[in-house]
Amino acid sequence: MNLDIIAQLVQILRDAPELGAIEVRRGLFGSWSSVRVTKAGHQANAGAGDHAVVAHGSPGTLPASSFPPAQVGEGGRGKGEVAPPTPLLEIKSPMVGTFYTAPEPGAGPYVKAGSRVAPKQVVCIIEAMKIMNEIESEVAGVIREVLVENSQPVEFGQALFRVDPHA
Repeated sequence: MNLDIIAQLVQILRDAPELGAIEVRRGLFGSWSSVRVTKAGHQANAGAGDHAVVAHGSPGTLPASSFPPAQVGEGGRGKGEVAPPTPLLEIKSPMVGTFYTAPEPGAGPYVKAGSRVAPKQVVCIIEAMKIMNEIESEVAGVIREVLVENSQPVEFGQALFRVDPHA
């Protein structure tokens, strides 16, 4: 990440006192994968409703339209007001490995966008050191997004699915 982007992020924190922190997550091979904006008074690892992912890209690319979500002037919110938090919860990878959507090649996926899940329901497999680990949902709701493609490597703590617990 270059200094211009860091300067932009610092300026956003100065201009929006309701923001508590900006967390930049790095992806594979040094690219940055997401930026998380946290409201003041909330911990960065609190519930999914306490943050918003506002940008995706590679080093040196920070779309100006991505920042800051707190300064949206439409929909009745004035400058400096925080956009409503997302109600989606994330199912995250408990380990490093390879993500698989189905129990075996050619089989249907455990879940897909629109699938209803319950706690303890298997949602995917992560292969680590030749061991197939079934990953279970910790929440009930409807899968709104599958964030990883089949057979892709995943990192510890990486979001795999976004679930709407209110659906």
